[in-house]
Amino acid sequence: MSQFIVDSSFWNLFPDAKIGVLLLKDYVNSPESPAAVVQLLEDSIPLAQGHLTEDVFSENEVIQIYRKAYQQFKTKKGARSSIEALLKRSTSNNPVRSINPLVDIYNAASLRYALPVGAEDIDTFVGDLRLTITDGGDEFYLIGDDTNQPTLAGELCYKDEKGAVCRCFNWRDGERTMITDQTKNAFLVIELLDTNRLPALKEALDFIEQHAQDYLQAKTSQFILDVNQPCLDL
Repeated sequence: MSQFIVDSSFWNLFPDAKIGVLLLKDYVNSPESPAAVVQLLEDSIPLAQGHLTEDVFSENEVIQIYRKAYQQFKTKKGARSSIEALLKRSTSNNPVRSINPLVDIYNAASLRYALPVGAEDIDTFVGDLRLTITDGGDEFYLIGDDTNQPTLAGELCYKDEKGAVCRCFNWRDGERTMITDQTKNAFLVIELLDTNRLPALKEALDFIEQHAQDYLQAKTSQFILDVNQPCLDL
């Protein structure tokens, strides 16, 4: 059985971090979300704006925590945490739109709790999945792009034995492991760097888990990893 391993190189940078993981097994996805899930996503947009209390977007604490983190490792120019992009869209004329039930559910959680949430298809992993500082050169194809964009030396990324799964911590997912309508087993991850917000992490995990059970008939298991418990079986 493969594992998810948070490498010591991550804990050296962020020793107090918590990594929330939710495994969904044998779930039933579909190309379109039911009306209730679409409404769940739409209702999350004004709640997201409640986390943006500063007039200057970049000065909000939920943005600053990840921007400061991104200064601790090598990144592509302009790379930002996924939560920053999502929160920015919540205030724009290009709101977050429905994609499919699972993505809508975890985007709703991300917006409500101002935390980055990512998801991958477990069945596409080759060997163990690791969150680690890489030596670089890991194969990576952005969603919808057929040009290899390998990782940089010193970059923090999720990777397996075939290549990178998510670049620059939680910036961009790759096409090889992305969630599709055919996905049956999913790995969801939430990276918490502000330990004062541990209750929000737990609530976000519970939110996704409950709605995945209600709307996807998923068999679920929930974990919170830390420096003392850095891995789990997938």
